[in-house]
Amino acid sequence: MNVIPNPIVTQAATSADVAKLAGVSRTTVSFVLNNRQGMAISEATRQKVLDAAAVLGYTPNVAAQMLARGSTATIGLVIPKLSHLYVDVFLAQLVASVNEACHRLGLKLLIESTEDEGREPGSFVNLIKGRHIDGLIVCNPRHEEHQHLMLLADADIPLVVLGAGEPELEAYVTLGNDTYAAACVAMQHLIDLGHQRIAHLGFASSEFLAANNRYRGWRDTLMAQGIKQLDELVAYGDLSAESGYRAMQEILQRQIPFTALFAGNDTLAFGAMKALREAKLRIPDDIALVGYDDIPLAAFADPPLTTIRSDPAKHGQLAMTLLNQQLAGKERLERKHYCEPFELIVRASCGAKRPST
Repeated sequence: MNVIPNPIVTQAATSADVAKLAGVSRTTVSFVLNNRQGMAISEATRQKVLDAAAVLGYTPNVAAQMLARGSTATIGLVIPKLSHLYVDVFLAQLVASVNEACHRLGLKLLIESTEDEGREPGSFVNLIKGRHIDGLIVCNPRHEEHQHLMLLADADIPLVVLGAGEPELEAYVTLGNDTYAAACVAMQHLIDLGHQRIAHLGFASSEFLAANNRYRGWRDTLMAQGIKQLDELVAYGDLSAESGYRAMQEILQRQIPFTALFAGNDTLAFGAMKALREAKLRIPDDIALVGYDDIPLAAFADPPLTTIRSDPAKHGQLAMTLLNQQLAGKERLERKHYCEPFELIVRASCGAKRPST
């Protein structure tokens, strides 16, 4: 094998890097480096992988490999903050769905957070080393956590990531809606209604992949229509209605006129409604409003909320199905993204007439 010696490596090499250099799949890399028997891998291919790993200085995570081979009938569910379960209906529905699936499969569920108690991004890697966990579901990862997720994927830890969906991040199984496309649909709906000054509330800071995708949908749809984007019309909440109320007040205090609002989730939208009413702005007469998630309360808002419908219960069930397949030794190293459909649900808050049924 002709390998270029001493490449410049700016960060720890992954099995994907080894596979690329050796010209083989990540599955083959895993089989060779884990010395898995009965895989019909030729000696020449095996040597290519070993040479590439040596050149890149790649060493599998032995502790994580040991964890992956154990069996404790326990899976971990990682969320950013435990407090989000009190304020975010979408997340609460998702957790309930995962818990129900675990009960059906005879598994125990351990819920961990990544931001509580001063924890750093990717702290879940250290958390699982000290726990007896067979697999992991990670919700709403941040950009900098990709490298930590790669460590788990390289070590064959059964893993499903919700709220990622970026093509370049599909080194592990990901699941969710195309939040970027959904945001574009929401924005185009408002533009088609004649709005050009459209504000946006992010459901969390832009370091979260899903929140950033919705911001990009807001930005790119405006740009595609030749409408100037005003970042002064953007503010960020923290999933709760209270944070949506504060974020909406922040935009209103800037005194930049706008006629529509795209809220990053429905819970934020409820908080924004209160702030708009306090500012003597009527919905939808003065401000058209579109949310995201279609939580059960959306249809009972005043006025009923136009929103993007996703399905957290289905996401939780599918996440557990995919994780269980990996626990059974299926699809463990495949790069797959499961993109669930979304739907724009038109109600009174945007000012459009509902389509006839």
